[in-house]
Amino acid sequence: MPIQSVIIVAIAAVLAIVAIERLVRSWLKYRGRRVITCPENQRPAGVTVDARHAATSALFKVPELRLSTCSRWPERAGCGQQCLSQIEASPEDCLVRNILLSWYAGKTCAWCGQAIGPISLAGAKPALLNAERVSVEWSQIPAEQLPETLAASLPICFACHMANRLVREHPELAVNRPREEGISR
Repeated sequence: MPIQSVIIVAIAAVLAIVAIERLVRSWLKYRGRRVITCPENQRPAGVTVDARHAATSALFKVPELRLSTCSRWPERAGCGQQCLSQIEASPEDCLVRNILLSWYAGKTCAWCGQAIGPISLAGAKPALLNAERVSVEWSQIPAEQLPETLAASLPICFACHMANRLVREHPELAVNRPREEGISR
């Protein structure tokens, strides 16, 4: 194989690697549910960026952002999407999972008192104990209601959440045994 062919193949491979890296980095940066302040009514709104479009547009220039979902749609579907400037300015700070991770940092379970500790996004996650004293999972909270829900809720560990859920959904399987004074377990 002539040296020119090797150089051309090497340059093409480097360009392909750079392109793939830009695609993946941009897609990872802009995927996920977010909470922004709607410029129209100054209230929280839940949005999702079209991460695939952002990634493909990032190949040759700065990523072009556009929304794929918004909690104010379909009523306000024709808006100018000025909220995207908030995402461009701080894409990590408006990400729902980062808001939740920050909220749980340093907190203890409202029921058992155990430290919440590090949270694995792939494993068992802590929940929220809402004002009605019912535990709810992260996925049950609409993004646009996240700020007000966090303000009115307490953190609850995964074990206590599952116990609460068992009692709520299958009370016939749960037995409430109050602790007796002086007895250790």
